[in-house]
Amino acid sequence: MTTPPTPPTTPAPVAAAPDPEARGLRLVLVLLSLTVVSGLIDAVSYLGLGRVFTANMTGNVVVLGFAAAGAPGFSVPHTATSLASFLAGAVVGGRAAARFGGGSRRRWARLTLAAEAALVGLSAAAAFAWPGRAGTVYALIALTAFAMGVRNATVRRLGVPDLTTTVLTMTLTGLAADSRLGNGTGHRSPRRTASVVAMLGGAFLGAWLVLHHGLGIPLLIAAAASAVLAVAASGAE
Repeated sequence: MTTPPTPPTTPAPVAAAPDPEARGLRLVLVLLSLTVVSGLIDAVSYLGLGRVFTANMTGNVVVLGFAAAGAPGFSVPHTATSLASFLAGAVVGGRAAARFGGGSRRRWARLTLAAEAALVGLSAAAAFAWPGRAGTVYALIALTAFAMGVRNATVRRLGVPDLTTTVLTMTLTGLAADSRLGNGTGHRSPRRTASVVAMLGGAFLGAWLVLHHGLGIPLLIAAAASAVLAVAASGAE
């Protein structure tokens, strides 16, 4: 009697190894949180450091024009310090992107956020230790603008659509152009809306804190938020 052949066994599927880049908070949520931080920092700089922006350089260029024309309440040295520090930070961020951008996005994003947390933390320490001094004003402008330059160079290289973290002009344009009154697609509207709300919320919170508690507390909150994100960020959108 012939023994029937044993049917071939199908190998059990091998579970895919978890992607290490996906561990942590997704980049969309990280960048939305950083947009809140930008609102905090610009509230500190504009309301507490002499009508200068250190995160929003579009507004800062306009402010520099006001100051150069002699408009009261604006300062050419303050604004020029912010612009120069931001550009220096962007150079450093660009070099970091060239060195680390081809590897793990998770590690690169975390290193950048750790640097931002350290710089903003130093500015908070200066605000608490030497409030009201002219040197403190320049230190706060330089430290926060440099940190925002590093971050913006990184965010630009990450290339997550509609989440620049510091500028909303094109985000608002996209919301209006893609709305039902525009082309009707509504493309990425929730993300764009969340970005606008995040900036507004950060600016509101920052302004309230500056008006009622000075400059140190909002800067400390901004530094703590960046530090948390440095620990939690993933490399996945």
